Parts: sequence; structure tokens; C-alpha cells
Amino acid sequence: MPSILEVDFAQPEGFRPLSLDLRTPDAGVAPLVVFLHGGGWLRGSRKVFTPGISDAQSFDRIVAAGFAVASCEYRLSGEARFPAQLHDVDAALAWLQTHGADHGVDASRLVLWGVSAGATLAALTGLRREDIRGVVDWFGPADLFAMAGHDSGEPATDTREARWLGAPAAELPDAARLASPALQVHAGAPPFHIAHGTADEHVPFTQSEALTAALRAVDVEVEFLPVPRGRHFWQGLDDTAPVFDAALDFAHRVTAP
Repeated sequence: MPSILEVDFAQPEGFRPLSLDLRTPDAGVAPLVVFLHGGGWLRGSRKVFTPGISDAQSFDRIVAAGFAVASCEYRLSGEARFPAQLHDVDAALAWLQTHGADHGVDASRLVLWGVSAGATLAALTGLRREDIRGVVDWFGPADLFAMAGHDSGEPATDTREARWLGAPAAELPDAARLASPALQVHAGAPPFHIAHGTADEHVPFTQSEALTAALRAVDVEVEFLPVPRGRHFWQGLDDTAPVFDAALDFAHRVTAP
């Protein structure tokens, strides 16, 4: 089991300290996976990769594949609204790029890996920085205008997206556009690996289809993995190893020296 270094990487003014957990392989200088958790921007923890999947099946599996993993906090929507979370990701990356070498980490070979809301943050970060080797996006919301049309069973003002933005997308169109990876795609973006369950009831499968189509339209390299019968957080899958293996294969390829 890899050791875990807990670090406070930022103290946003007026907010709690933000922390990351850094796991590293036993030997050598390792490429880096920066992990961003899910939870609709309103809940979740850096301690949990995906609900229902153990550390051994997730964090430890990635470390065993030769990567360091930094699982990073960000402010939740009850604390701060978009784009504060992107600033938090930037702060985590700055700490890792400054201090990673002290812990056997090669932060120049960096992949962002997010699930659900964290995948949106990973995608947006990858699309606006030039120092990211690749993005693993697992079932992340990609178009907040389209998400507003998805029946979540909640009033429009109470959806997770509205809480993150501060109002429904139609009332804050500029912010919603900036918070939608599918609408921020551009030529020259890093490679993407996108995986999404076809039976996802929380984030429609069409969200990842739209992001994939937008990336391909500007000739950005993208791997798209539809997962038959997969639900949100990979519920419904008897074995999550294949989806991890596909993401790890991608991460190995884009971080090769």
C-alpha cells in the first residue's frame, strides 16, 4: 500500500485550507495523475475516487501502474461559485509543479483525471492550459445548457449546475458557456480519453457524445469509450478493471518521455 502525504496547498482568503493527498510509487521518478473527485460540485471528498470502488481498485491501482496520484480538494458550490474551483485546481498544480520533484514526481508529465463534476473541472483545466499531457474525463457534464434540459427532479434553481453557477444556465449564459467544456474546445488542446456509461441517469450519455464530437471537429485527439449498461459512478458494472485499464493505457501513452 503506497504511503500518503497530506499537504495543504492553498489558503483562499476567507475560506478553509485546501488539501491534497499525494501517493507515489516506491521507486523512481513517476509521471503524475491529478485526480478531481465528483459530487455535483456540492459534495464529495478527495478521499473517495468513486463511490463503491475501493482504494485498492482505484488509487492503489493507478500507483501500481507506475503513476503518482495527487487527489485534490476544491471549494464546493456552497462555499464558492464558478470559476473559483478552477483557481483551486491551478493552485494545486502550482504546488505540485514547485514541490513534486522533492517527492519523486515528474509534474511535467501530467494527466488530469476527473469523475462527474470533477471531470468537468479536469476538462476545463486541460482546455485552458498548455502544460497538460492529457485529460481523462469520466462521465462529466460537458454542456450546461443541455444539462438544464435534463430532468433531475429538482427545481431549475436547485440543480447542481445552477448551484455551481449561482443561477440556471439561461440566466447566466456567459458563465454557463465558460463552464461548459464542449463549448470551450479549441484546436491544439491536449488529448482526451472520455468514458461514459450508456445507462447513466444523472449525466446523460449524450454529454460525452457532444464533447467527443466537438473535440473531433477541431482535430483534437480523443478516445471515446461507451460503457454498455454502465450507470453513474460505474454502478451496474460487475468489474471496473476494464475502464481503469483503458484510462491507464491512455495515461501511459501521453506521459511517455
